[in-house]
Amino acid sequence: MFEKPSILLSRANHRGRQVICLRFAYNRQIIDRIKAIPGSRWSSTMSCWYIPEEDYRKINLKEKTGELASIDVSALYTAKGRKDTSVSGYSGRDIPGTSKIQVLPRGYMEMLEQKKYSRNTIKIYASYFRDYMQYFSGRSLEDISKKEINNYILKLIRTKRISDSQQNQRINAIKFYYEKVLGRSREYYDIQRPRKASMLPDVLDKKEIAGMLRVTTNIKHKCVLVMLYSCGLRRSELINMQLNDIDSERMLVKIRQSKGRTDRYVQLDNQVLVLLRKYYHDYKPVKWLIEGSGGGRYSAESIVNIVKNAAYKAGVRKRVTPHVLRHSFATHHLEQGTDLRYIQEFLGHKSSKTTERYTHVSKQNFNNFRNPVRDILKNDMDE
Repeated sequence: MFEKPSILLSRANHRGRQVICLRFAYNRQIIDRIKAIPGSRWSSTMSCWYIPEEDYRKINLKEKTGELASIDVSALYTAKGRKDTSVSGYSGRDIPGTSKIQVLPRGYMEMLEQKKYSRNTIKIYASYFRDYMQYFSGRSLEDISKKEINNYILKLIRTKRISDSQQNQRINAIKFYYEKVLGRSREYYDIQRPRKASMLPDVLDKKEIAGMLRVTTNIKHKCVLVMLYSCGLRRSELINMQLNDIDSERMLVKIRQSKGRTDRYVQLDNQVLVLLRKYYHDYKPVKWLIEGSGGGRYSAESIVNIVKNAAYKAGVRKRVTPHVLRHSFATHHLEQGTDLRYIQEFLGHKSSKTTERYTHVSKQNFNNFRNPVRDILKNDMDE
């Protein structure tokens, strides 16, 4: 059967601009289609066609190339288009002008995109499935047994000491191929998963959060801290939040298509609105609530740095991350008597069991109990 040629996409910085490189075996018809795309150019130095990233976002390349070629976007989901060397090196089909890349099976990336998986999940699945392919290099993936897959995961646990979370992600990346791409039954992959460790979330008290806000003088940075804490946001939710998600009439904040592809609302406090209006007046963001200097989304690394710097300046010696502010939001709500069901809605948890872990770190629970050591020590001191 005739196999379509593949166009491999990757990121590059060309003359100070972020571009999407298109590499494929010479094909006159494909070249004519690409030449018709606004912004497309040929680079002699990179030996490939390219499209500025801002133009690439505006088009559907699959529609532009039609039936002529398949689109391989796997390299776009490695860290900024760089080589992915998480477990082993590269092998597989060579494409002129590129490093050797372990080419993912046809349909794997396409199915991830059709299922609307997040960009970060796609990057992780692609990376982990390449590792799996490399481990079984030379074997037909369809013939690998459940026992061999289990042994592969166990070897990673023993030799790489991968975390419980990574174990599950690697299993899911493998299961996705067999169940979603090949359409096999779920029973075939009854892989024994590791028991998830029961970890209590780290939280800050209100004084520590107040101290972080007090030492943060930059209004944009202060808005980052306030939104993470006051709305219980995940870092990605703040990065993807747009100006029109702030509903000042109804005093609500809309979080769109978050984890689990669901929307939710959280309350907008009056003082937070005042702060956001001052930030808007000073910075004039156009689309995103928190914009980078170039007008695009704010980077995840910048969010982390803002939180860590504020904690350090405030003298907080605990490990503080953006997610710690989310945990603190939930715990403080619980301590002031907010019903657990509302907290579950605010956080966007599907299961109440996920939210119930905050009952284990809330001071409210401990304040309701009288420690018997109090009477023992009192009697001892009276004697």
